[in-house]
Amino acid sequence: MTPSSSATPGGGTRPRPSLLRRLFRWCVRIFILISAVLFILFVAVFHQALYNRFSVFPRQQAAWETIRANRMPVAVSSGYNEYRGIIHSHSYLSHDSEVPFEHILQTMKDVGRDFIILSDHCQEGDNNLYGLQWKGLHDGKLFIQGFEMQEGFMPVGLPEGTVLSCKDDAATLAKKVEEAGGYVFIIHAEQPRQWDLPQIKAMEIYNIHPDFMEELRGKRLFRLITNILVNLRAYPDQTIRSVFDPPAKVLDTWDQLSINRDIGGFGGNDSHQNVGIYGVYTQDGALLLRHAEGKDIKTYSLNPVTRLLLRLCCGPLEPGKEVFRIQLDPYERMARFVCTHVLAKDLTEEEILSAIVAGRAFVGFDMIADSTGFTYFARNGNQKAILGESIDFIPGETALQVFSPHVVRFKVLRYGKVVHEEDGASMEWKPTEPGKYRVEAYLNILGEWTPWVYTNPITLREKSS
Repeated sequence: MTPSSSATPGGGTRPRPSLLRRLFRWCVRIFILISAVLFILFVAVFHQALYNRFSVFPRQQAAWETIRANRMPVAVSSGYNEYRGIIHSHSYLSHDSEVPFEHILQTMKDVGRDFIILSDHCQEGDNNLYGLQWKGLHDGKLFIQGFEMQEGFMPVGLPEGTVLSCKDDAATLAKKVEEAGGYVFIIHAEQPRQWDLPQIKAMEIYNIHPDFMEELRGKRLFRLITNILVNLRAYPDQTIRSVFDPPAKVLDTWDQLSINRDIGGFGGNDSHQNVGIYGVYTQDGALLLRHAEGKDIKTYSLNPVTRLLLRLCCGPLEPGKEVFRIQLDPYERMARFVCTHVLAKDLTEEEILSAIVAGRAFVGFDMIADSTGFTYFARNGNQKAILGESIDFIPGETALQVFSPHVVRFKVLRYGKVVHEEDGASMEWKPTEPGKYRVEAYLNILGEWTPWVYTNPITLREKSS
């Protein structure tokens, strides 16, 4: 038998495969092996994100849509107009945002928001001037000026031309705001603050930023990155909602403060539109890669081939125009994530701010379902008090009543402790002692009760003899 032949079952010989054929077979085998290994590695790395992509997020989206479809009208009225707002939002005046006021206005129209409280970052010197931002009504949408300053201060309600220092200590800054006729609102309440200052009139009881910061630690960062890569395009709302954690620490701070003082609670959108990257086709035919907060990353030269590929992937290339954008937090999405519903007489800066200070507001996670119409009040016969107000406590007669446009699990809390739970679209319950009572409402999403509404408290005061 020669080296180039092999035995056959009939005793004959057959030619051995050529060297080229044998190399080809080995290449195929190696390719299959490498592909299998890469597939296993891909599944191992992205298994949680893939499970979300093909199981959790589709079911979650369907559950949200079912909840929205089953919305019921709330016949009971608070006696006030209800205005929906965005609070704690940045514009191009901040160092980490590029969003112009025209874009903010269009976003408010698109998502149905009535007012916005701006919070551009502190600017030292004459630039920290209340007058740089839009103010008042623009096409029916109310703009309220504010800055994010040291110690979590967000001074609001200040007259045009007010200049504040970014270097003052908290007590000095608070006194200046008070003397100028404004209010001190506290944002990023998850951080240590000087809560003993009497000028503090309202605080942020939820902000998405701490949730993002939690995701940047350990395995959570890995989970966030894989979720963004696999799911952002198909399920953007579910992807960003996946970072949510109930603000237990902040709510506890608020409840403890409420024992001895009145302090309004509101939701913080913390809109920047700065988590992402985008590309700009430059005047000289290159691709400029930029961070979404406005910082240049790198410029790439393009040759005829790469320019053609870019055009095929992203469409026409116009000098100075944006070519593509990968954005986790577009302004529109952040505006829908959480909403502060304010009960006021009119859509004016004075009315909106005084209502927030008084506590005539509730926080709704409206990305899941619109919480407009949610109503909470206390009743003694013909006497009634809505959230943020007070009423005499009469044992056996005083009742708390809540009405929701969706079936929820109501939780009634007295200074942070749950004293009553009930499922349904409405609830009536009689407390047994005076105090401050707030309500949380939870939606049943895939068998899990998910926080949806946080109200400000109603005070049941001890009736004087």
